[in-house]
Amino acid sequence: MSTTPETAFKNFSHEQIAEILELLKDSDSVELKLTVPDSNRQATIASLGLDPLEAQIRQVFFFDTPDLILDRHGVVARARRIQGRPDDSVVKLRPVVPSELPEELRRSGAFKVELDALPGGFVCSGSLRGNPGPDAIQSVVAGDVPVRKLFSKEQRDLFAEHAPEGVGLDDLSVLGPIFVLKGKIQPPELGRKLTAEMWLYPDGSRLLELSTKCQTNEAFQVAAEGRAYLVGKGVDLDGEQETKTRKALEYFSGTLQATA
Repeated sequence: MSTTPETAFKNFSHEQIAEILELLKDSDSVELKLTVPDSNRQATIASLGLDPLEAQIRQVFFFDTPDLILDRHGVVARARRIQGRPDDSVVKLRPVVPSELPEELRRSGAFKVELDALPGGFVCSGSLRGNPGPDAIQSVVAGDVPVRKLFSKEQRDLFAEHAPEGVGLDDLSVLGPIFVLKGKIQPPELGRKLTAEMWLYPDGSRLLELSTKCQTNEAFQVAAEGRAYLVGKGVDLDGEQETKTRKALEYFSGTLQATA
């Protein structure tokens, strides 16, 4: 099936599509995302054949000040505990213009630029990943070691370069944890993996996100094919989009400020 940018991203203006095309030139990958409305969540799980018993369990922690000063400056600091896999950490810059990033940073094997697109919006981010040692996250959450121990020297340098003046890693509060169930399916009619993440927030609310990753040169084709597949499964593509990170930061920010 051939397609055009306009048919793949029906809710985007010509100006937005032009910006996406420019960002794709220097991005490493694309992730297409969709938040499923609560009213359609159970039907979507059943329609796609998602089995929670096959899901991988994750614990996600963010680090920021109670008033989310990092978020306001386009910096994300995060760590994850992952069932059956080593823990990881990331310092993320969002948004970024790939062509304006330093060449030294782009050459790092731990750094990746990705364009995230969801109905009606998109953002390009740069992520520098690290691998904390075993039990490092629990030790930080317990207050036994400082936050900076979760991040490599390369990550700490990137953070220092982009964080607001006077804000260090050890000044940050722990925002979390959030439990996440992550599952993958590979429908024959789609021909690629589809990831489903259910984020379980401490207040009892949930967020189901569907996503698939692809190369930059196939973004529009994959978007069109994914849209057709989900529509055929009865998935609501027109619901209000709420990103999992935004929901998490706002929840924990409110909790911290209420107890301050």
